[in-house]
Amino acid sequence: MRIALRSAPQQAIMAGTWLAALLTLTHLAVDAVASMPAALLPSIQARYGLTETGLAMLVAVLSFSSSVTQPLFGALADHLGQRRVGGLGAILTVAVLSLIGVTPSIALLVLLFLIGGVGSAAFHPAGASMTRGAGVKHKGLAMSLFSAGGTVGVALGPILVVSVVAVYGLNATPWLMAPGIVLGLLIWLAGRPQPRAPSSPGAAKVGLRIVRGPVGLLVLAGLFNSIVVVTFNSALPLWLVSQGISRDSAVIGWTLAAFALAAASGGIIASTLMQRVPRAYLASGTMLLALLPLLAIFVVEPGTPLFFAAVVLAGALVQASFPLLVVSAQDLVPDAVATVSGMLMGFSTGVAGMLYIGIGYLQTTLGVGRAMQLAFLALIPAAAIAFTVLTRARVAIEQSPEKPGTDACSCTVCRCAQCSVAGLDRQLVAAQ
Repeated sequence: MRIALRSAPQQAIMAGTWLAALLTLTHLAVDAVASMPAALLPSIQARYGLTETGLAMLVAVLSFSSSVTQPLFGALADHLGQRRVGGLGAILTVAVLSLIGVTPSIALLVLLFLIGGVGSAAFHPAGASMTRGAGVKHKGLAMSLFSAGGTVGVALGPILVVSVVAVYGLNATPWLMAPGIVLGLLIWLAGRPQPRAPSSPGAAKVGLRIVRGPVGLLVLAGLFNSIVVVTFNSALPLWLVSQGISRDSAVIGWTLAAFALAAASGGIIASTLMQRVPRAYLASGTMLLALLPLLAIFVVEPGTPLFFAAVVLAGALVQASFPLLVVSAQDLVPDAVATVSGMLMGFSTGVAGMLYIGIGYLQTTLGVGRAMQLAFLALIPAAAIAFTVLTRARVAIEQSPEKPGTDACSCTVCRCAQCSVAGLDRQLVAAQ
């Protein structure tokens, strides 16, 4: 571990393992608060008299503001400075979304979801980019730990909020903002704002080329994968209630927690295996295998050890592929790390949340369980797309430069913002 102290005012004062650990812990705190609405959906439904479709629209609002806009904030972080954008985003998220328990009307609740989601959209791509550039030797493992921090937060958030509400009532939720505010301030103070990087003549064209290229296909694979995660977290509490579980039962919180904790472990394990197993096989294989425990959940009794075993296995397999997709996208376009991180970590999840409106309609017409089972089949096209892209882009990923932006440019895997995507296109053609 190392802390880099600099006398120049524009240099970072924290780097290496300390910075990576701070970012992981902040990700945990931010996502813990952001995951509270999922556990409170049954209570929100009872308070405001909403249908399943109405609840799905609330989920879509939060997903849109917190995820779909992440590429925009990623580009902003690349331009203005990742620490400033990330720190302020973390503070805004926890300060606003923790007010969910004291919101007097559905209109204000929607407003909270919009504003709090924007803070989350600012934090995630900036945090992912800072993690990759923290100076840790194994960037893939660092990214997996950062992702795992958020996943653990998603696991602890429902348990924490259900426990607090059970003892102190909904009016106590604002107290849960405190850890995230402290950590957001630490990120802000971890380093000084960096000067703007000189723009490249072709940098403005890179964004569209990213969307049309292999990264865009990886985003599509991440979208299908995220549909499964969003459906599980949002619909499973409703399904458990339909099976006779009470709205305030600890089974709901522990089920979401078990899924999220297993997902964190799956991402870390997959990142350690990607040095030995090709990413194409690892990502697509875990997606397809996840279908078995996901569908098994509906044939075992809720709350039993066998039920939780299926939940744990499903969480580990579903999430195992996601850090691989993020790191692969970063390797393909190393000059726009925050932007592509926002596309994978945010845009795909946000669009999945918006598509959940359709799943909510299916829940109303077909039943919650049948609609969830249909949504889980999205893992099949996700696996097919991931396998195709990662197989064709294997050479480009393996030769990705660790320090983009150098003057030397062979155009095999070009290191400048102007030519990186064009060089990648030539590699893909050669690989085919």
